[in-house]
Amino acid sequence: MTRRTLLRTLGTGAATALAAGCGVPAAYVAPSDRSRSDLSATDKRLTWANWPLYIDTDDEDESRRPTLAAFEKRTGIQVTYTEEINDNDEFFGKVSPSLMNHQETGRDLMVISDWMCARFVRLGWVQEMDRSRQPNVTKYLDPQLRSPAFDPGRRHTVPWQSGITGIAYNRRKVGREIRHVSDLWADDLKGRVTLLSGLDEAFALLMQGNGVDITRWTADDFHTMCEQVDRLVRTDHIRRFTGNDYIKDLSSGDVLACQAYSGDVIQLQADDPDIEFVVPEEGAELWSESLMIPNLARHKANAETLVDCYYEPSVAAELAAWVNYVCPVPAAQDILASAKDEETASLAEDPLIFPDTAMRERLAIARDITSKERTDFAKRWNAIAGL
Repeated sequence: MTRRTLLRTLGTGAATALAAGCGVPAAYVAPSDRSRSDLSATDKRLTWANWPLYIDTDDEDESRRPTLAAFEKRTGIQVTYTEEINDNDEFFGKVSPSLMNHQETGRDLMVISDWMCARFVRLGWVQEMDRSRQPNVTKYLDPQLRSPAFDPGRRHTVPWQSGITGIAYNRRKVGREIRHVSDLWADDLKGRVTLLSGLDEAFALLMQGNGVDITRWTADDFHTMCEQVDRLVRTDHIRRFTGNDYIKDLSSGDVLACQAYSGDVIQLQADDPDIEFVVPEEGAELWSESLMIPNLARHKANAETLVDCYYEPSVAAELAAWVNYVCPVPAAQDILASAKDEETASLAEDPLIFPDTAMRERLAIARDITSKERTDFAKRWNAIAGL
């Protein structure tokens, strides 16, 4: 079970409706109103909200998190770590009343997906980080992740882990290689293909299959993609739309090929080496889930120190060996390669954790769906996906 298995990828529920309406001036918080007196110098603690199963744990004591314990011992900063984020929209609904009303959230640090981070940044709900406290971030952050369109220069966000949305398939059962998104639409795969249900999780790869540059896609690109998927649904080519339950379908053989996340497939391959993950020739989406400091956090400097700790290559390597997503610290690769344990050292050669040059050339970060676009786009996509 991976952290992403818990993702529900909600459609246009109440939280999404609230998010879509957050462009109103009353929701925006000006820079001058985002901070308050920082207690970090005298109060050595912080509260961190993260997803379940998204940090290393001790094999003998699952309540112990080795990298976090080492940070507390070294700095004297005590961390209250909560695994409370099960869905981006759900968490948005939990903290948005406080943030839009200029109140504390009770959290100093949180991790959410970049497409949702874009919303927080746009609304002015997170603080700019002080890079003078983060020399490791400055030095070691993956160049490909340094300046997304929603947060130029990564001033408000720092990637926690990254990943790739591509194609997973059972090569033995399919009987051939899958190299293109269009290969999913082959006649012999009819009824044995699934796509991700969440709009933000699904759209980029499907557009790339149509040759679209996802860094600057248009409304026409979106609607062309929707027309294509709608036809495939009506002809029963697409079996269904899924959250992370595609893992079960692929493992059982009910599905032969599907849209998938790189981190999940690494774990599936441990049980079934016939399952492969593909970055299509047309490209795949590189995404991140990022650390942010919400407005009025009382321990901002402590949070900045913790973020920087996880960008030390040795710490990043220890984390990568456990979570198996794309590591945002390329320098961690050499640390893992030098590990005495053969299995751990082999992770340094896994392109789904450390993408090689050839793979990186096919990866792109999709531009965000704007608040103006979201309501209409989500309505059309959810109708197709049956949400």
